[in-house]
Amino acid sequence: MAVTLRVGQALAHNARVSNAAPAQSQGHRVRERVRWSDVDAGGIIRWDAYTRLVELAETELFRAAGFPYATLWERLDIWLPRVQFHLDLRFPARLDDLLETEMRVARIGRSSIRLEFAIRRPRTRVLAEGHLVIVSIGRRSGKAVKVPAELVRALRRYCAPRAP
Repeated sequence: MAVTLRVGQALAHNARVSNAAPAQSQGHRVRERVRWSDVDAGGIIRWDAYTRLVELAETELFRAAGFPYATLWERLDIWLPRVQFHLDLRFPARLDDLLETEMRVARIGRSSIRLEFAIRRPRTRVLAEGHLVIVSIGRRSGKAVKVPAELVRALRRYCAPRAP
């Protein structure tokens, strides 16, 4: 797994999940607070705490699409490991801030899915953004396989709008 960070500086208890998204986006949103374990001695969120927020949003996006991660192995005969994670930190978040992570499907390839995310305080500027890539791995072979059509259909409603 590759982790790329660009630091410009910059999560959580009682998660609240919302399918609501503005008209220009089809993203799935999750709200979470910055926890004590997420911050440094100065009360500013550590970069690695963002991975927890992104994983929470990813998990809830798949659940909202009808495919909780716990069911993928049995229902579709696949697993979806992360093979790439990219994070750009813009502004700091602090202890107990309420953050909203929006996750969108940017691209579905033959065997991979690229998810893009933005993390912000609700209705304010983006604090962090980035993407992750997950790959469809066959249960028996352990090798990359085609993303099942059933999953592609379920994820379509969360696809990012195409650029003009």
